[in-house]
Amino acid sequence: MTMHYFTRILLLTASLLAATPALSAGRDFEQCRQFFPNGTPPVILHQEELKPRALCFSGFAVLHSGKSHTPVYVAERLTKQALLASQDIPRSNLFFEEARLPQAERSQLDDYRGSEFDRGHMVPAGDMGTLESKDQSFSLANTIPQNPENNRNAWRKIEADTRKYAMRASGDVYVITGPVFDGIPPAIGANRVWVPQHLFKLVYDPSKNKAWAHWLENTDQARVGKPISYAELVRRTGIEFLPGYNGD
Repeated sequence: MTMHYFTRILLLTASLLAATPALSAGRDFEQCRQFFPNGTPPVILHQEELKPRALCFSGFAVLHSGKSHTPVYVAERLTKQALLASQDIPRSNLFFEEARLPQAERSQLDDYRGSEFDRGHMVPAGDMGTLESKDQSFSLANTIPQNPENNRNAWRKIEADTRKYAMRASGDVYVITGPVFDGIPPAIGANRVWVPQHLFKLVYDPSKNKAWAHWLENTDQARVGKPISYAELVRRTGIEFLPGYNGD
């Protein structure tokens, strides 16, 4: 690694520590409620079991689990302006450990080294409309262990299709993405970072009051299928992502 890498990561980490400290209760997002419809985060029963911590970034919000060492979900608000701007901003590809999380709760770069998994973004860098937010998307608080072919093909298509929809939408579109763990999940690295069996991406268009979700197995053989309903996503995850939603 070059000195440029370390300098950039140190500056980025310092800016995060100064601007958006982790919220200890893990149930609030006071500094970034704009990423949730009506400013209301999802409702999770028995949330304390996850060892949750709410993290605000400049372009997205993360509810992180100190139990799985991964996000529970990541929320963003897609705008046409940000998506257009993102096309001209290069990716840094500089993954970094999230210093706002206690060391015992976060994943580390070494956890992924030598594993068979990619560091899979939940909020993709391609959604971010500023250099700062694109750099921040490489926080390990925004990643999960993802099968490589899954990350680079089927999941990438879902991300691209979501951006295409947002570009055509009448207004801003909210997206909530996360992993799903079934039973006792496998884990990687010294920190035992959980490997999800499934991934989901919920899309909500307020202009049409429509919500749907992509559901994908975390395997290299997975193929993009028909989206599932919001009600089905809630049934499978036990999370009320859009409290008060009364659409189809």
